[in-house]
Amino acid sequence: MGRGAGSTALGLFQILPVFLCIFPSVTSPCKILKCNSEFWAATSGSHHLGTEEAPEFYDLMVQHNCSKDGPTSQPRLRTLPPGDSQERSDSPEICHYEKSFHKHSAAPNYTHCGLFGDPHLRTFTDTFQTCKVQGAWPLIDNNYLNVQVTNTPVLPGSTATATSKLTIIFKSFQECVDQKVYQAEMDELPAAFADGSKNGGDKHGANSLKITEKVSGQHIEIQAKYIGTTIVVRQVGRYLTFAVRMPEEVVNAVEDRDSQGLYLCLRGCPLNQQIDFQTIRSAQATEGRARRKGPSLPAPPEAFTYETATAKCREKLPVEDLYFQSCVFDLLTTGDVNFMLAAYYAFEDVKMLHSNKDKLHLYERTRDLAPGNMAPSETTPALWVALLCLSQFWLCLL
Repeated sequence: MGRGAGSTALGLFQILPVFLCIFPSVTSPCKILKCNSEFWAATSGSHHLGTEEAPEFYDLMVQHNCSKDGPTSQPRLRTLPPGDSQERSDSPEICHYEKSFHKHSAAPNYTHCGLFGDPHLRTFTDTFQTCKVQGAWPLIDNNYLNVQVTNTPVLPGSTATATSKLTIIFKSFQECVDQKVYQAEMDELPAAFADGSKNGGDKHGANSLKITEKVSGQHIEIQAKYIGTTIVVRQVGRYLTFAVRMPEEVVNAVEDRDSQGLYLCLRGCPLNQQIDFQTIRSAQATEGRARRKGPSLPAPPEAFTYETATAKCREKLPVEDLYFQSCVFDLLTTGDVNFMLAAYYAFEDVKMLHSNKDKLHLYERTRDLAPGNMAPSETTPALWVALLCLSQFWLCLL
């Protein structure tokens, strides 16, 4: 970042607290965005931290008062002994979600959320949306963890975006886990937390949180047994995909219910951030048929027509559901065949993580917010203005 850009960013950081004071009604929902923006600015030059630098990393979280994300005490770094990745047989019962919370009741109801491609969002309520959401946006925020993604343009000047950065904060929980931060970026999918560890720290039930590398640099899985949660992060081509399986009880464990409307996995994208890709797809199909009747124009080698995109997506996605349609849309807007693989792997993650096998395929995209969600008219204008401003503010820092 040049001197001029640095001065601009500094000025924006000085203005942001004033902005939040001017709009007090949005202060509570924007806490995590404000905290994360300050924190990322302070760590923007330290994304490749070694083990010896991790204490400074956590000191910065303390300095920027990220208290909403849980205790920020500095973890003690240690070398994991052989076999430490295995769950200890004497781990406290409270560190196993199904054993502790549902010992005498029915099994919990698990939900799924996924984000992939240009980007396409499947919420915890099986609402499917295609969104713009350029910049930094929160996917999940509850009493146990926060997830935030940053989406950047696929090509300069393009409206197509994809996920280039992912941050997951697991909050300290009783005698199970210390606070842990996981960060992934383009071309960097680590198989460890930011402090170099692969489990939940030094507490007795630390192995109820652990990272497993499935494919080096391409696929990791995080098991958080103490909250019954499984997270899958992939790098497909240059960009990231995210999928999670989480009990409804954990999804709804929030301190401030009024701010839930801001979190994409629960409420979906704001209406003004949604893209009706099915209408665009129909127009592209019509345009393709019209082009065949007239003189053909040479296309760049990486470009797809509607017909070639459809044929390519059918290689991996034989059922013409919304994952198939997303694949076609992404090939037409980006020309990057890796987006076909992103749709394919997103559906593979659904098959693994979704609890209802009858709802794996979705055929009708939902433009409006899901039933029971906050309607756009019920959302205060200042709230959306603040969120969009903060989103653009993040983009300026990238």
